[in-house]
Amino acid sequence: MRWIGVIRIVVIVCTLLATWVFVERIFSSSWEAASLHKLFEKSGRADIVSKKIHRKCGNENDCPPNYFAFKVISGAANVVGPSICLEDKILMSSVKNNIGRGLNIALVNATTTELIKTGHFDMYSGDVKDVQAFLEKIKDGTLIFTASFDDPATKLDDKTRDLFTSFGSSYAKKLGFRDSWTFVGGKGLKTRSPFEQHLKNDKQNNKYDGWPEVLEISGCIPRKMGE
Repeated sequence: MRWIGVIRIVVIVCTLLATWVFVERIFSSSWEAASLHKLFEKSGRADIVSKKIHRKCGNENDCPPNYFAFKVISGAANVVGPSICLEDKILMSSVKNNIGRGLNIALVNATTTELIKTGHFDMYSGDVKDVQAFLEKIKDGTLIFTASFDDPATKLDDKTRDLFTSFGSSYAKKLGFRDSWTFVGGKGLKTRSPFEQHLKNDKQNNKYDGWPEVLEISGCIPRKMGE
C-alpha cells in the first residue's frame, strides 16, 4: 500500500511538472510571437515615417500641371553662396561654381524651362554696365531668377533698377548696401511679381555681423502657353 501511495505521488508530481513545462512553452511562444509582431509593426511604421516624400526643389507641396517648381535662396553674409533651383535642377550654386558676390541671375525659357543663360555681377567693385547689357538683351517670355550675395546694390544705378522694376520687382529701387534680396520676374510681365523678398541691412536686427539673414522663396510658376 505504501508503494502505491508513493507511486501516486510521483505520478502527480510528474503530471504537474509536465503541465508547468507545457504552459510555460505555450505562453513563452505566444509572448515571443507577440513581441515579434510588435517589432515588425514598429519597424514598418518607422519605415513609413522615415521615408520622406520627394518634391521638386525640396518644396513643401507639389505643383499642379503646367506649373514649374522653383526655389531661390540668397547668400548668407559673404560666406555661403546663393542657390537657384527649377524643376529639381540646380541652375546656380557654389557646387556648380557659377555664382559670385553681388547679383546672381539665371534666365529661363518660360515655356520649356530651358536654361538660357546665367551670370553673376559684382555690385561692390564691378561695372554696372555689365549687368545692364545682360538685362537689356532679355527677350519676352523669359523668366528672371535673382539672388543676392554679400552686397547687391552699391553700384546699382537708376537705369538698372528700372530694368528690374520692368520685370515685376517691387524692391529693386529700394535695394541698398548688403541687403538680402530674392526675386523671380519675367520679361513682358504686366503686373508685380508675387515672388520677391527683401530684407534691409540693419545693424540692430541683422542675423549675421554686418548682414541680414538668408531669404528663401519657393513655389509654382505657371507655364507660358503659346506666344
